[in-house]
Amino acid sequence: MSDTNSNMGAIAHCDVLVVGAGLSGISTLYRLRKLGLNVKVFESGGDFGGVWYWNSPVSTHIRRYPGARVDSEWPYYQLNIPEVYRDYDFKERFPGHVEIRSYFAHLDKVLDLRKDVQFNAHVIDARWAADDGWTVKTDQGQVAKAKYLILCTGLLHRRHVPDFPGLDTFKGVVHHTGYWPEDIDVSGKKVGIIGAGATAVQVTQELGKQAKELTVFMRRPSYCLPMEQRELSNAEQKGWKTFFDTLFREGRKSGAGFPAKRQSLGVLDVPPEEREAWFENIWQRGAFSYQLLNYADVLLNKESNKIVYDFWARKVGARIKNERKRELMAPKKQPYFFGTKRCPLEQDYYEVIDQDNVDIVDLNEQPLKTFNETGMLVGDKQIDLDIVVLATGFDSFSGSLTQMGLKNREGKDIAEVWKDGIRTYLGMTFHGFPNTFMVYSPHAPTALSNGPTIIEAQCDWVVSAIEKLEKEKAKTMEPKRDAEDSWDAMIDAMNKPTLFPLTNSWWNRATIPGQKVQILTHPGGIEMYEGQIKEKLEGWQGFEVSY
Repeated sequence: MSDTNSNMGAIAHCDVLVVGAGLSGISTLYRLRKLGLNVKVFESGGDFGGVWYWNSPVSTHIRRYPGARVDSEWPYYQLNIPEVYRDYDFKERFPGHVEIRSYFAHLDKVLDLRKDVQFNAHVIDARWAADDGWTVKTDQGQVAKAKYLILCTGLLHRRHVPDFPGLDTFKGVVHHTGYWPEDIDVSGKKVGIIGAGATAVQVTQELGKQAKELTVFMRRPSYCLPMEQRELSNAEQKGWKTFFDTLFREGRKSGAGFPAKRQSLGVLDVPPEEREAWFENIWQRGAFSYQLLNYADVLLNKESNKIVYDFWARKVGARIKNERKRELMAPKKQPYFFGTKRCPLEQDYYEVIDQDNVDIVDLNEQPLKTFNETGMLVGDKQIDLDIVVLATGFDSFSGSLTQMGLKNREGKDIAEVWKDGIRTYLGMTFHGFPNTFMVYSPHAPTALSNGPTIIEAQCDWVVSAIEKLEKEKAKTMEPKRDAEDSWDAMIDAMNKPTLFPLTNSWWNRATIPGQKVQILTHPGGIEMYEGQIKEKLEGWQGFEVSY
């Protein structure tokens, strides 16, 4: 498949411009076409896929990092579009990056998406004018003028590389997992991985089996859950497809996008024997079952949370023979509250960690002092390395938006507007930016949800809003400042009685120095969120609309 698009040159005018051609952009384009609007898409990558395009085997010079795959179990990591899913089968319960790219190619073929997309079009400037609406420019010179602007740029796009002392003096190979080059051979090499989050877990599982030596540098262990990967048969998928629409709709009525409900009782409301039996039951199911199907007060009560953690630590500890590694990866003293930062899914992570060729450096005990020509000085120990893998995450939530020259009606860049914290209304609109929407965004259940489910919920709302504006022959719509304040206050109030604010993670932007630590996740789940945003659409509650 070509990574360029010769069907579209510079765009003079369209009704809607979408920025981004991952699942959010595709879902938006698909829905807006049904309104009969002229919709065009700018995508900075060379093909569809969003985060799955970057660092993928299909890209010209880059590959997806080793082990990359979704952590949403089949069939939920796909859009609810019958003409697409009826003729597409996945191979595994948790598809890998190659399968996901194949799925995007199938979306393109079935929905004829490419004709409306300009690839290799990185947006560098977006300005509003009262007479012209939005004017958006790319680094390739394309210019689009549109009444509506929809930002589908994702949460995790801009890579974060900490300011490590001496990194530029290191003579070996350094790569961030967000931009993984092809043909990286680690056999016979000494490899270091900085980080222990979801990406680091996937990379460690693969490189630990290939490298001569692998050293994991971390501050806190992740609470990994068993993936329970398996192959899918065509017959199994054919039988279930009849129920896909029902399953996906039920996902919209859930908390995290999967048709599952927590227990109604608290951890301490049931006898220990019954509690342990339920823990074991949901543990064996794999995926996020141990997190999503657990007791009602796990994220509300510290004692209950500790009991849930202790079971997790026993299950993980039993898989690690090395006593030192066991205490680092599943410590007796709980490092942070269970479920308050991302729980990665793993296949054999702890067995790989336990291998003799894999070591762990606790950066709390042995701080990284500096890089040098041959490796790193941690504490008083020199560790020589050939390859360094930076699994150091992303500038979450705002990173993609603050790099595109997006300016409000007064000409102020969004980076300046948000310098003291992200502000939105409903997680999809923001004051000072008329006729502008975000999908897969902060101030929504995004970080706690299955991606396609929250994407479709937000896309439906955005399209409904545009349809309503067009029917009313409205010129502009934007949220009031006090509506932003109220939404932000509501998010804070919902999180206050939970354990979420007590743990620093990318969910609250605590991982990027200089950024405001801010609660950006709606903890009420997708069903509650959808109810709230639909209510606000009636009578344009919280919005200023001009005619």
